[in-house]
This record gives sequence, structure tokens and C-alpha cells, in this order.
Amino acid sequence: MADEDERERHINIHFAPEDMAGHYANFANVSFSDYEFTITFARVDHEIDADEIPGVVVTRVNLAPKFMAELAEALADSYSKYRTREGIKNLPEFGGGAAGAPPSPPES
Repeated sequence: MADEDERERHINIHFAPEDMAGHYANFANVSFSDYEFTITFARVDHEIDADEIPGVVVTRVNLAPKFMAELAEALADSYSKYRTREGIKNLPEFGGGAAGAPPSPPES
């Protein structure tokens, strides 16, 4: 009977058009306290040959520990699927191999 009382729910997220492009980051730092995790995303200039690398924070996100665990699991799952897909693309029968090299002819 519990199934009859449960209704299907959907998350409907909206955001401002100026946020649709997102933010590019090539660096992230994760810190935590007893109450939350903080992920700071930044864009840094790795081309600078100096002791101090310049960078700018593009966004910072604070997460509850339970949500951080769910996010870490979702990231690991997505990355695993990405690696599998990229591995399949690089198989010889799918035209993979050395960059710019033609696919190997099939063996008879």
C-alpha cells in the first residue's frame, strides 16, 4: 500500500541566462570542517614560469557531508562511464589508434 501513496517527483531547476555558459576551471581545492565540505574552483595560468602561479577563483561551493558523499559517488560513476566510452572509441575496429593514422585493415 505504501507504493500507492508515493508520488513521482521531478526536480525542475532554473537559472539565469547569463549563468548558462557555466565557469571554466582548471584547478580545484577541497577543504572541510566538521560541518561542511568546500570546493573552490579556479582558473590558473600554468604557462607562467614563476614561483607563484597566478589564478582567479571562479566559484566556491559548500556542501553537507552527506551530499559530498553522493557527489563523489556520482563523479566516480560518470568518470568510469566516460573512460569506458573513450576506450571503446580508441579500439581499432572503431577507427582508433595513433592520431592521424588510418585504421588498420581487417585481418583475413
